[in-house]
Amino acid sequence: MSAVGVLARPDLAEAAPALRELVAWLRRRGVKVVLEERTAALADGTAGRAEWTLASGSEIAAQVDAMVVLGGDGTLLGASQLVLTERPLPILGVNFGSLGFLTEVTLAELYSTLEAVLDGRYRYEERRMLRAVVRRAGQPDLTGDVLNDVVVTKAALSRIIELDVSVDGLFVSTFRADGLIVSSPTGSTAYNLAAGGPILHPTLPAIVLTPICPHMLTNRPLVVSDGSTIEVHVRAAQEGDVHLTLDGQRGFPLSRQDSVQVTRSPRSLRLVTAAGRNYFEVLRTKLKWGESTVRERS
Repeated sequence: MSAVGVLARPDLAEAAPALRELVAWLRRRGVKVVLEERTAALADGTAGRAEWTLASGSEIAAQVDAMVVLGGDGTLLGASQLVLTERPLPILGVNFGSLGFLTEVTLAELYSTLEAVLDGRYRYEERRMLRAVVRRAGQPDLTGDVLNDVVVTKAALSRIIELDVSVDGLFVSTFRADGLIVSSPTGSTAYNLAAGGPILHPTLPAIVLTPICPHMLTNRPLVVSDGSTIEVHVRAAQEGDVHLTLDGQRGFPLSRQDSVQVTRSPRSLRLVTAAGRNYFEVLRTKLKWGESTVRERS
């Protein structure tokens, strides 16, 4: 690999020393470094300008063979919106703080993992993405891809909303709830988990529909094939009462009779995984499984 892009959370001041060290490490190996513009500002002005190339967020993925993302899961979700290239682009997410579900590489593991990426012998998972298409009468469709979830939810002060949901043209139910989460397996450990949805292994070809605080206690999460077409129609709501959010990164209000179609996206994201760690270890660490048992035994 001849070029590596680096993107960091812009306000992550503690990442600045690691960022400068990373640039120097890559340059010593003859690798071209492309920094996202706000990331370059974090790396301290023009002192090292000759050591890297600048690119906007929308351009960086097209110029590199791999990307390093410094921050947390939210930073990586934002980066996922920039990777529009059809060729596989390994993304190495480095977490500053506790281990992340998406950014599972720690700072101590950065260079050994990146060395494997440069040598082409890295471990990775292809994470399926979802595509949301918003249809509104008299207006062009709006389309967006997500790694985690598509969420239709009520505004802060609005009442319960009503959503008609169908799968592959077959009516499922009218959900009277605070909202509905349509999640990928990757996103099952995000908002879906907080709303009581199931954890899905990230490689499963599935989509989970989880109502948020449903009015009917018998409404439960539903898992369907990721080959399905899911339609969500806003049935009854006042103007401004219903919002759509995509990965928690973008959002806009929905109107009465708007519909949201969710399918599997043709895009996927190649996430580099740390050597010696598997998905279940990440779950145990993040969800603190078994900690009470260990304390009781000790």
